[in-house]
Amino acid sequence: QESIAFSWEFLTSPAWLDIDPALLFFTCFEGDENAPRDTVAHDCWVNEGVDPSHIVFLPKKNNWWGPAGLTGPCGPDTEIFYDTGKAPCGPDCKAGCDCGKYLEIWNNVFMEYNKTADGAFEPLAQKNVDTGMGLDRTVATLQGVNSVYDTDAFTGIIASIAQLSGKQYGQSEEVTRMFRIIADHIRCATFMLGDQRGITPSNVDQGYILRRLIRRAIRFAMQLGIPEGSLTKVSEAVIAQYGAFYQELTANRTKILEELTREEQRFENALKKGIREFERLVGSLSGSEIDGVSAFHLYDTFGFPIELTQELAAERNLRVDTAGFDQAFKAHQELSHAGAEQRFQGGLADHTEDTTRLHTATHLLQAALRKVLGSDEVAQKGSNITAERLRFDFSFPRKLTPEEIAAVSAYVNEAIAADVAITCEEMTVDEAKESGAIGLFESKYGSKVKVYTVPGFSREICGGPHVARTSELGRFEIKKEEASSAGVRRIKAVLIHA
Repeated sequence: QESIAFSWEFLTSPAWLDIDPALLFFTCFEGDENAPRDTVAHDCWVNEGVDPSHIVFLPKKNNWWGPAGLTGPCGPDTEIFYDTGKAPCGPDCKAGCDCGKYLEIWNNVFMEYNKTADGAFEPLAQKNVDTGMGLDRTVATLQGVNSVYDTDAFTGIIASIAQLSGKQYGQSEEVTRMFRIIADHIRCATFMLGDQRGITPSNVDQGYILRRLIRRAIRFAMQLGIPEGSLTKVSEAVIAQYGAFYQELTANRTKILEELTREEQRFENALKKGIREFERLVGSLSGSEIDGVSAFHLYDTFGFPIELTQELAAERNLRVDTAGFDQAFKAHQELSHAGAEQRFQGGLADHTEDTTRLHTATHLLQAALRKVLGSDEVAQKGSNITAERLRFDFSFPRKLTPEEIAAVSAYVNEAIAADVAITCEEMTVDEAKESGAIGLFESKYGSKVKVYTVPGFSREICGGPHVARTSELGRFEIKKEEASSAGVRRIKAVLIHA
């Protein structure tokens, strides 16, 4: 009752938002076998002065929140809509219709049930109200515009896209859609990149969401005729518009623009090739579905998120076998996991003397890279060691300079010249972490691990084997430094015996 009174006052009072009550409409939960019809919310709105004809009851899919998982707190909600003035889509058009006439701006969720594992809905001992307002939507309402993209929250961003593309926002339905996608996605990406937690584009967790946003924006920027590598200009418009209020955007401006530039460089070329591959694939289709293996090939080879492939397919009235994609993705993960097990063992082809020497050199190489390039930047992504050479993959966003390569080599050769004895200790994983040892901590180690130390140079969790002293290695020489994949570099090196 209190939350509804507060909502009504904030929306309609001249002291607050002063929205015309005649333009507000409401929905309440109609009830089902698990919970009764929410007449309480209905009556509260009527008591505030709402015309009963402005209130409709809708089913659970419209007016129920939660639980977040299979079990947990949940309950009915009441939602507040603003009548935009657009013509109704039909005789049954009412609040909750998705035609665009009614814009949802607020909801109050009454968390009064707990859904149990057996599907029952039990009353919560401690009930609460979870309420939220759509800021952009409310601004659109107050400014009397047709969409959030027409508000002053997007003015500078839309203007930057128009300048870059040479097209006008609103000139056609398709162009307007592209403007909105780019504006929305780059605004969101800019805030994610500016976050103090350091989110960057990747293929996992929040980083994957960020990558999908940027790559979808790149696709539509290309269609709109925006020059390659120009989305940073849109991001700069976001920072200019919001930086005074969100100071982390201004503080992290350099990082935001650098990460966005890197992601553009990674994907723009691949996008062109991937589109050609997609067109070839579509041209050879005998049905209306793209198989999962082909969809995964687009993801694995060209960096196409499955959502991008689905969008491209939908534009041609095609479907994508997402179950087949998931199966191909899982098979790839299992293969990668097997590779991770090999990395844990050092990636050794055998345990000969030459391979063992190169294994020790690989430890020194990783330590050198972390020292020269920064420990926060470098993480092992793979290794392969034979009797002839070592190959080491590591995370790093750019090509190494000749000076950096020379510094890495010098560090390894300094350790070799020091002729230090290599030690091995057995300890718990927590003890290894506390001691500063490098390790693939996402891997599942046993209760005890071995930590090999080159005093003064390297300390790493490893199963061995290693040489007794660094002087046994000979001279270390980097033969090649190249890209392995997006954001991953590869070094090939050898040991030259005196």
